[in-house]
Amino acid sequence: MPIIINVDVMLAKRKMQSQELAEKIGITQANLSILKTGKAKAVKLSTLEAICKALDCQPGDILEFKP
Repeated sequence: MPIIINVDVMLAKRKMQSQELAEKIGITQANLSILKTGKAKAVKLSTLEAICKALDCQPGDILEFKP
């Protein structure tokens, strides 16, 4: 898939664990795992916004396009 989701990278940079992020943004760890592994078919803009707020980053820090 040409869209890469770099949540793990931002979690490491912010020294935050997945469980903490899931709690902050209000989704289950299972759904966050699906997103992190790239198995998600879509990402709600509200979820992306919540991730960016929690990790203090921009959407471009999370999403990357590789043809």
